[in-house]
Amino acid sequence: MGIKAIEHAIIDTGWAQGWVQPQPAHARSGRSVAIVGSGPAGLAAAQQLARAGHAVSVFDRQARAGGLLRYGIPDFKLEKTHIDRRLAQLEAEGVVFRCGVEIGDAAGQLSAAELLDTFDAVLLAVGAEQPRDLPIPGRELGGIHFAMDFLRPQNQRNAGEPAVDAIDVAGQCVVVIGGGDTGSDCVGTCNRQGARSVTQFELLAQPPAQENKPLVWPYWPIKLRTSSSHEEGCARDWAVTTQAFLSGSGADADRVRALRVCRVEWRDGRMHELPGSSFEIEADRVLLALGFVHPRAPLLHAFGVAADARGNIKAEAGAHVCSYASSVPRVYAAGDARRGQSLVVWAIREGREAARAIDLQLRTPADAAR
Repeated sequence: MGIKAIEHAIIDTGWAQGWVQPQPAHARSGRSVAIVGSGPAGLAAAQQLARAGHAVSVFDRQARAGGLLRYGIPDFKLEKTHIDRRLAQLEAEGVVFRCGVEIGDAAGQLSAAELLDTFDAVLLAVGAEQPRDLPIPGRELGGIHFAMDFLRPQNQRNAGEPAVDAIDVAGQCVVVIGGGDTGSDCVGTCNRQGARSVTQFELLAQPPAQENKPLVWPYWPIKLRTSSSHEEGCARDWAVTTQAFLSGSGADADRVRALRVCRVEWRDGRMHELPGSSFEIEADRVLLALGFVHPRAPLLHAFGVAADARGNIKAEAGAHVCSYASSVPRVYAAGDARRGQSLVVWAIREGREAARAIDLQLRTPADAAR
């Protein structure tokens, strides 16, 4: 039995037996914090700040809290009851969730100025929502979608919520570009919708079946990873780059009908296209699962926070600096919005560290007199 299964059994038993209980603060600080985003970083920060005695309100533009965990990861990979039980615990500890609220400068949105006027501190934990694009010939054709534009409506439908611009691939040939976790989620969702065929392309070379055992932390073992989605049915191909999206004819002249791809070879860390290896593959739909680059720019502009060279919120954090403070006073950032696309465990860690930094700042005499 693997460590993962053991950990899951312990956690589920703890919840079932009532060992996990709310821990509300014994005293209130009189200070308030707004958290924008209810993903892993936002929820981790909310719980720690609430337990420290602060009044915490979490804002999210979606109908329900949970962020990428709820609307990005399919049910067959993460049961949403796991999120709901944690949210119930947070609410019992005093956290207030305000969902369906968009933060920004547009009409009907809650402005950054209103948040700063109402709360003593604001934490931006909005994740890195801007998807990485593939700007090649034919990108403007219909039938080409970012992965989240496919996964989010499906999760909304599963939850009984209105699904805006839902994408149905039943009976269609689907090509998923990107070999990571999001690509795997797309494969599994396509299979459940009844796609005629699913092909997944990965730019990197096929990993070895067995990991390099002498390799130790902090290096990540490189090995072939096969998810349940792949086992359910998927053609996988490695070391393939997409050169162009090809259109149909007649009534389908504005839609994708195929991809022209090429095999590549990696030498000295650089990609080299192999001459004469180009081929075409039929596609009624293409899903781009190429990762995420940075937070949505309009939100950064609304708060006026500075961005780093990659477009993430610029906020100091490290071995000796854990302020998580942005360039705007009383505005902090944590998780993927600050460090870029990463793992859930990193988001949780940053959320907790940012909560600690905010708590310390709110308890200083200078800030108390603000």
